[in-house]
Amino acid sequence: MNGYIAFFRKELMEQRRTYKLLIMLAAFILFGMMSPLLARLMPDIFASMQMEGMSITIPAPTWLDAYTQFFKNTTQMGTVVLLLVFSGGMSQELSKGTLTGTLAKGLPRISVILSKYTASLALWTVSLALSAAVSYGYTVYLFGGHPAEHLLFSLLCLWLFGAFLLAVMLLTGTLLKGGYSGLLLTAAMLGLLLLFTMLPGSQRWNPVTLASVNVGLLDGSVSTADIILPFWITLGASALCLTGAALAFRKKQL
Repeated sequence: MNGYIAFFRKELMEQRRTYKLLIMLAAFILFGMMSPLLARLMPDIFASMQMEGMSITIPAPTWLDAYTQFFKNTTQMGTVVLLLVFSGGMSQELSKGTLTGTLAKGLPRISVILSKYTASLALWTVSLALSAAVSYGYTVYLFGGHPAEHLLFSLLCLWLFGAFLLAVMLLTGTLLKGGYSGLLLTAAMLGLLLLFTMLPGSQRWNPVTLASVNVGLLDGSVSTADIILPFWITLGASALCLTGAALAFRKKQL
């Protein structure tokens, strides 16, 4: 346990030194600020783009438009930021051999996997929470009070999808050497899951569902009961990826 805590602190310190902490917090706070502002200004933007002889009627924006922008920005740009920031962490250490000395001192290999994952998960959690809090505050300020039913569950689904991506990246980074090999394999797996969304019934098991139905949960077009199965499947898939990373790292020659 002491080894895990020490390596966890080392990972947190590395996040500060390599500016991962700054990049994640700055990017996601920006997403939180930008989303309700874009929703509020969108009618004015379209009005300024109207051409002579053309008339575009845009309904007045609501709080739901603000959250639509928030989840769109977070699932698209936020996913890219998450992949770029945490890609290569494990594979680079394996390539450079920086873990050899640490493991020689008796640190269990499972502690390396768990500390790396929980450190990245902690930063993802804080970043998403701050982004959501900023977005909520701006939405209330710009659009007034609004019902927040299922908002926390929508955020939880998005958080779990990010946790799943972190587990996949840790697995691919353990299996493959090179800074970008794990990123490319993770991106390929994500692309495959996106392709599966075009198949009828894939929402019942696809982890991408958790990042695509958030607004539907808010407006009532999607029931929470429809998300329970993909929620547990994604949770189980994350656990399997972590288990696979631990087993692969145990057999890894350093």
